[in-house]
Amino acid sequence: MYGAILGDIAGSRFEFSRPQGFDHRKEQIFTGGCFFTDDTVMTIATKYAILKSLPYSKAYGMFGRKYPGVGYGVMFKHWLDSYSERGYNSYGNGAAMRVSFIGQYYETIEEVVREAEKSAVCTHNHPEGVKGAVATASCIFLARKGYDKKEIQKYVQKTFHYSLRKPLSLRRPFSKFDITSMGTIPLALRCFLESESWEECIRNVFSIRCDTDTVGCIAGGIADAYYHGTGFDEEKLLRKYLIRPVGIGRSDTFLFDWAVMKVQRGEDLSQ
Repeated sequence: MYGAILGDIAGSRFEFSRPQGFDHRKEQIFTGGCFFTDDTVMTIATKYAILKSLPYSKAYGMFGRKYPGVGYGVMFKHWLDSYSERGYNSYGNGAAMRVSFIGQYYETIEEVVREAEKSAVCTHNHPEGVKGAVATASCIFLARKGYDKKEIQKYVQKTFHYSLRKPLSLRRPFSKFDITSMGTIPLALRCFLESESWEECIRNVFSIRCDTDTVGCIAGGIADAYYHGTGFDEEKLLRKYLIRPVGIGRSDTFLFDWAVMKVQRGEDLSQ
């Protein structure tokens, strides 16, 4: 899950513009210009829902209203403002970017699929929106369980019918900003498949014009599970980017506290 959050933070500053002379191979991964977005907030909300035994819709509503103005889409903002708990037929990438904890927490693929579907349908109940969430959580689960890249790619292509054969070198000249689940998941998976480390995976995300924070979140979550970490001082970075001052001598540590909370499966945190 750390890899998903840090992928969001790393990709945040390149979503809409890049500096002159940008080189994805040399650019710093984390700088003072990085920040967390809705991807991070909803990723932590998923963890909160599971550990607190809350409906996903309740957690997403609570977190979304507690942390406004972090990049939510128009339809999701309307969902928050209306206090709705019903899906709005979205096939955007918002359901896929928040499922990393599901892939990390559950111990069977059946549980992962069930929970990913449940997490999606309260907002992204279009079949493609649900499919993107299930595919992402399943890849994280398979990576965590030791499946190799060829096995993960074969599973995704057979189960979800995403085309993953087109390499990044052929995608780069024609890349464009695409927030659909159908456009995001295959790209995020290629960024992972063509990497040898979490950092290289994120650099692959940097290399292509896309929804960089969300592609970074999805690809970073899979890469974290596969490479067993990011290679960075994760808690130090999370402390830097997730804790915000809210007054003299006071800080909001809520996101950080839930991001780093260590739990055993079955531990009851609902009280």
